[in-house]
Amino acid sequence: MVTGGINFSIYSAAATDCTLVLFERGAEAPFVEIPFPDEFRVGNVYSMIVFELDYERLEYGYRMSGPWNPEAGHRFNPDIILSDPYAKVIGGRDTWMAPPNWDNVYPYRSRLAFEDFDWEHDHPLETPIEDLIVYEMHVRGFTQHPSSGVRNRGTFSAMRAKIPYLKELGVNCVELLPIYEFDEWEGNRTSPLTGEPLVNYWGYSTVNFFSPKAGYAATGRFGMQVDELKTLIKELHKNGIEVLLDVVFNHTAEGDHRGHTISFRGVDNKTYYMLTPEGYYFNFSGTGNTLNCNHPVVRNMVLDCLRYWAAEYHIDGFRFDLAAILGRAQDGSPLANPPLLESLAYDPILAKCKLIAEAWDAGGLYQVGSFPAYGRWAEWNGKFRDDARQFLKGDENKVGAMMERVTGSPDLYSQRGPTASINFITCHDGFTLYDLTAYNEKHNEANGENNQDGGNDNDSWNCGWEGPTADESINFLRHKQLKNALAMLLVSQGVPMLLMGDEVGRTQKGNNNTYCQDNELNWFNWDDLKTNADLFNFAKSLVHFRRQHPVLRSHLHFRHQDYVGSGYPDVSFHGTRAWQPDSSAGARAFAFMLCGKHAKQGIVQDNILYIAFNMYWDALDFELPGLPEDQDWHVFANTALAAPDDVHAPGTELHLDNQSSFLVGPRSVVILVAK
Repeated sequence: MVTGGINFSIYSAAATDCTLVLFERGAEAPFVEIPFPDEFRVGNVYSMIVFELDYERLEYGYRMSGPWNPEAGHRFNPDIILSDPYAKVIGGRDTWMAPPNWDNVYPYRSRLAFEDFDWEHDHPLETPIEDLIVYEMHVRGFTQHPSSGVRNRGTFSAMRAKIPYLKELGVNCVELLPIYEFDEWEGNRTSPLTGEPLVNYWGYSTVNFFSPKAGYAATGRFGMQVDELKTLIKELHKNGIEVLLDVVFNHTAEGDHRGHTISFRGVDNKTYYMLTPEGYYFNFSGTGNTLNCNHPVVRNMVLDCLRYWAAEYHIDGFRFDLAAILGRAQDGSPLANPPLLESLAYDPILAKCKLIAEAWDAGGLYQVGSFPAYGRWAEWNGKFRDDARQFLKGDENKVGAMMERVTGSPDLYSQRGPTASINFITCHDGFTLYDLTAYNEKHNEANGENNQDGGNDNDSWNCGWEGPTADESINFLRHKQLKNALAMLLVSQGVPMLLMGDEVGRTQKGNNNTYCQDNELNWFNWDDLKTNADLFNFAKSLVHFRRQHPVLRSHLHFRHQDYVGSGYPDVSFHGTRAWQPDSSAGARAFAFMLCGKHAKQGIVQDNILYIAFNMYWDALDFELPGLPEDQDWHVFANTALAAPDDVHAPGTELHLDNQSSFLVGPRSVVILVAK
């Protein structure tokens, strides 16, 4: 906005004419259409100031004229009103799942945002990345279940009411699945099992990159989603919780040549998308199109977008979906030095933001451990997920790999340090942690794709029975395996990421691809807090244990040496005999010890910790390393025991009678503290 008016600007390299289309909010027809005079075009940018508009009631769009020549990459159609790629608010779909008007001449309407929010001195928290404990979550799914007991379920406002829960759990960072504008009605079908609508629930199909989703705001129908989201972020920051956004700069909701023209395709198809020589869409995303991120114009849009979220919403960092695509050239080939990734790494406004890559794409490019990092990028460590799952269920030949994973994957990140590794065992895509212990096979029939969707390489084990069971021994084993997995995650170097609900045994009933399910398969059932209270207490205790012990959060790789004169190396590995690890193919158990005097490379003092993993089906007697004369081993956690003896509150660890050895139960984890 400028004094007394609004400056409307839009880029197109190939359009021949542009018309500004203005609506009163919600009106079926525009009240005026204003062609851009030729003298109002500078280079490839159309720009015009319009005065005396009621900007609070205004909706705007564009008609772009130009060639219709798909073989050459051009798909202009002046009959379609287009959203502004830079719009800060999108109207027209203001309430979640409100039936759309399919005859609407302009369904996704650009609106103005007003930067008058009172942040009350808030700013991004800039928590050191090694100190983060990330909680991946879906805004709607977190509170939509009736058991949440909050007002305005499924919204930013409702999430605010659950901040005390996040604090009790102890996480200090939330990673939000896409919260910018998408269309939940996209691909609308019905479930063959329930007859319920199947929707675009996860939101990985962007309509606009700059605008928060109105359907996630209790005030969205009033156009107040910007303020509601900012209020949530401000409250999270007040409680010491960072906010990461899951961003999807690899494709858009327009799909392939059969999809809807919403914005980018009609503005400048050849600029915004990767196209084959025949004018069709490259599909490295698996969803129909691929954003042309290393075109300078698109690269600038991505930078502008992230700067906007960082500056105007105080976002602490970003996780990039299918980020390997961001390193592809305009012809789809991988680049050795991708300009977009380099620009993001060195951007001055984003300098304190966390940048996290999902280092693969649907076109087969897999870059875990080799993603172009420029000293800035961290990665979702898919190898941690795979190795931990396989070790958990007792696969052979995994001890050596797990030794790398628990020490921050130096085999992958030798030059970047352990904080390059975002460790996870589960995420939104795949089985929940409980389902890893309850299902050998995926059960995705409710998705209406004949169980053909979703991955088949789940590395899961049902503990002897497929699905729910009343067998107490199986249920005890499953809970033990859940605790084992949580322990593996939270005692490993790197940055741990928990999936929403894993701390209370949330299940998706064996569905490992719930992208289309807006129901209890995806919603957090708050009754699980009571049903699985032992899991929550164990998870909570582990999170707080990690936060209290800096030796678990190194920002540099271990040297396997004693460089502070403590008498112990910073890290040492052990087997059933102290100081003698066994990483042979048949081994399924090992232990490691961390010397607290090396914590933060000797800057901070901490306890000595000893962690034993026994994924063998029989108990094993572990010889314990000797301690200084003034210290004894104390038990923090022992997953072989039933609650409440499975874990002790940090600082109240139980003194161990036998200081020379510990019988670690079958498929169990033990964590000891020297005090």
